Amino acid sequence: MKNTTRLALACCAAFLAQVGISSYLPAVPVIAQSLLAAEDYVALALAVYLMGMALPMLLWGSLGERFGRKPVLLAALAIYASASAAIPSAFNVESFLSLRLIQGLGAGGVAVMARVLVRDSFSGALLARGLSWLGMTFVIALGIGQFMGSLLQVAFGWKAIFYGLAISAVTLIAVLQSVVFPSAKKADSPDSAWRIYTTIVRHPPFLHAALAGGLGYGVIIAFNTCAPLILQGRFEWSAAQYGWLGWPISGAYLAGALMVNRFVARMGRLTMMSWGVGLALTGAALMLLGSVFASGIALLLWLPYCLAIFGQSMSYPISLSLANDQSPVGGSYAIALSGFMHQLMAALIGGVASLLVSQQAWPLAFLCVALAGGAFICAASCRTDQNALRKISSI
Repeated sequence: MKNTTRLALACCAAFLAQVGISSYLPAVPVIAQSLLAAEDYVALALAVYLMGMALPMLLWGSLGERFGRKPVLLAALAIYASASAAIPSAFNVESFLSLRLIQGLGAGGVAVMARVLVRDSFSGALLARGLSWLGMTFVIALGIGQFMGSLLQVAFGWKAIFYGLAISAVTLIAVLQSVVFPSAKKADSPDSAWRIYTTIVRHPPFLHAALAGGLGYGVIIAFNTCAPLILQGRFEWSAAQYGWLGWPISGAYLAGALMVNRFVARMGRLTMMSWGVGLALTGAALMLLGSVFASGIALLLWLPYCLAIFGQSMSYPISLSLANDQSPVGGSYAIALSGFMHQLMAALIGGVASLLVSQQAWPLAFLCVALAGGAFICAASCRTDQNALRKISSI
């Protein structure tokens, strides 16, 4: 299978996994009314989904090594499709959250296999470029998925959102049936996989790069957890108005991903990542200033967020490629481990953000500043790691 075909399939899979995060967000108030639940309880569906994505990621990675990419991807898609189709039948908020967890379990396998397919195809700066294409897919899922979710809700009700996800997953399964994947090397035993993961996570160059990406990703998760209730509550936006916000968010992320795709080989990965985390921190700081000194202006919340998104879209694919290249063990393990770390961090951050849900924006903005600041520190550590490695190699 050609690298371009593999990349296209990876982007489709990544889109499906990530659209589960954003497509239902405009419908949160309506879902809460339908299930007779508090809005902040329904908002936990994002953290639950992310926890479901995180929990089995290491297992998905080892299964991909043992049984091959295609069978594992098909199994993950089947779980995702089944849960998506069942969610509209949820009779209370507890069953809704339980099905979201199962949906996340499938999405985790889909996301891991998407990254593994790209990792199988590219390395170095080309890997950063390939991952930037996944980044573009990611933002389309966050932005356009949010917009399409609002349209489906307005036209057919919130249940149509999840039926749409199920139909999309089944369609991708049908397409994959006719595609031949390259054979993968099998791991020796399940026990060896856990020793490999332990070896990788103890390696500082991998850890710092993975943490930089995960903390920046947390900015997106925190905003998606709190923003629907802030903008549709305090600012009285409609679901359709909130859906339209997906377009500037998509544009910002797409611009950053295109920057990586075009300039990473020329500028170098570390330099571009430093610029990215710096812009993310600047955007988060402007969000905080706006929420404190001009809390009645919605523009000063979402526009700086777009700047943070632009920076994160530059730094995230580079952090993934650095983590993979700095891993002491090859194969899909580093990609699976970084994905596990990012989704686990996202779930925890989403849980914390759900506790901060209110019609005031400053708690969200403060959390975003803390996360972006942590990503900035980790990115600086990546440069230190690289300098240390160069000194060792020159001896």
